Amino acid sequence: MIDLNADLGEGFGIWRLGDDDALLAVVSSANVACGFHAGDPATMRRVCTRAVAAGVAVGAQVSYRDLAGFGRRFIDVAPGELTDDVLYQLAALDGIARTAGGRVTYVKPHGALYNAVVHHERQARAVVDAVVAYDPALAVLGLPGSTLLRLADESGLRTVAEGFADRGYTPAGVLVPRTEAGALVQDERTVVERAVRMATEGVVVAVDGTAVDVAVASVCLHGDTPGAVGLARAVRAALEEAGVAVTAFAP
Repeated sequence: MIDLNADLGEGFGIWRLGDDDALLAVVSSANVACGFHAGDPATMRRVCTRAVAAGVAVGAQVSYRDLAGFGRRFIDVAPGELTDDVLYQLAALDGIARTAGGRVTYVKPHGALYNAVVHHERQARAVVDAVVAYDPALAVLGLPGSTLLRLADESGLRTVAEGFADRGYTPAGVLVPRTEAGALVQDERTVVERAVRMATEGVVVAVDGTAVDVAVASVCLHGDTPGAVGLARAVRAALEEAGVAVTAFAP
């Protein structure tokens, strides 16, 4: 089995980014933007309502307070403030999800925060502290071998390792920065092959051609990637053809 997740609800006001409704028909888990890098109350409610109706797990996609930069700029925020910011986003989305008959079942950092907590001890601890304070039953979704998952596990939280079918990897097993060549993988055949290999072998090919071990329970596809819906459909079809059941990791 493998979970298939995507970043959703990343519009704001009149602006729409990605086709949330189409992706909700394909993925098993939805990382919903909570208003700090994208999203707004109306968008959050719409996506949560439709996710619950579709039987898709709802996760809080938390980020730095960086709407202008789409959460893709590192911010050296104090740990206590970051904990408060994560709590604010998590509680807001969970409240909205509950009005739709569902609830938030996991937390996943977004963008620069996601990359920071791979190694940044203080910020990773701040995110974990927020999850523990809000609901220790929540799962934490992150990069295999990251500081975030280590600290979450030490705090008694459920951890879920994920891989990225449409992002480039370095030989060290971390994501290639978006400012560098090879950061995005957009060829459908390549994305599909990477997703299937991650799910069946726990391996991904890095930008230098080396095979990197990535034992994952979830595969991510970005909702803002060009042709995201077609990629998601092709990935799900290929996984099922390979005998891999697509199902949410969260209850």
